Parts: sequence; C-alpha cells; structure tokens
Amino acid sequence: MRLIGCLITLMAAPAAATGLRFDATPTEICLADVSDGAQSYECIGRAATDCMKQPGGETTVGMGFCLDAELNLWDGKLNGAYQALRADLTAQDAGRGDAAISLSESARDMQRAWIGFRDARCSFEAAQWHGGTGASPAFLGCAMTMTAEQTLYLWSLLHGAR
Repeated sequence: MRLIGCLITLMAAPAAATGLRFDATPTEICLADVSDGAQSYECIGRAATDCMKQPGGETTVGMGFCLDAELNLWDGKLNGAYQALRADLTAQDAGRGDAAISLSESARDMQRAWIGFRDARCSFEAAQWHGGTGASPAFLGCAMTMTAEQTLYLWSLLHGAR
C-alpha cells in the first residue's frame, strides 16, 4: 500500500504544473439535481471525467490528477456523512438502554472494516497493471468510486432511504 501511495503522490503533483484544473461543479450539480439516492450513483466520476477532457487530461499523469481530485471531494463528503451518522446513532443509543448493541460503535466498526476492504480491493485493481503506468489511475478510480458509493450509503442511512 505504501508503494501505491508514493505513486499517487508522484503522479498527481506534476499534473498541476501542466495546467490541468479540477472543477467539482459537474458532480455537485448532478447531486443537487437528483431526487432519488439510486440516481446519485450516476454522479460518481462526473467531475473527474470532465477534468480528463482537458488537454493533458488523457495522460496517465492527468488521469491521476483528475481522479485524485474527485476522490478528495468524495472523501470530504464521506467524512461529513460519517460524523453526522455517528452523532445521530449516539443519540439513538442513549435512548436504547444498556442491553442493546451500540449502533454508533457498530457503525464505527463497519467503517473501519470498509476502509481496509476499499484499500485492499483498490490495491488489487492496481496490481493488475503489473507495475505499469496504469496502476495509479486504476487505484485512484477504484478508491474514488468506492468512497463515493460509501458516502451515498451513509447518506441513505442518515435519511432513512435504505
């Protein structure tokens, strides 16, 4: 995993020097326009795809830059959703009594296990490139998609749309 992290860092940094610009607007507009959680899945990757349409965005370095930028967007949303969910579940736990399994702690355990699964799955995606230049975009695309999907799942828990 450390090698993949180094590759990601090395590949994303030069993209900024090539003039690529990431704009979260396509993803944000898509999320604002959907009324159904299932449709929200169509929003994943919109901003990264637009970013990759710029000159240089089709290169491995450009793809890495764009995918990493949208991954960071979703990671921020994931952290916000997780914190809100934990607060909500902690309040629910307070009214459930000592005999009940803690919803908040169960959510924490689920999230920790999910992080390990995401990282292992995306490392596997990258490994299929056998150390080639596609490994970093493969890892980042996987991590972006899985992080977005987890965010949407947590939002569905917060809003009761399971």
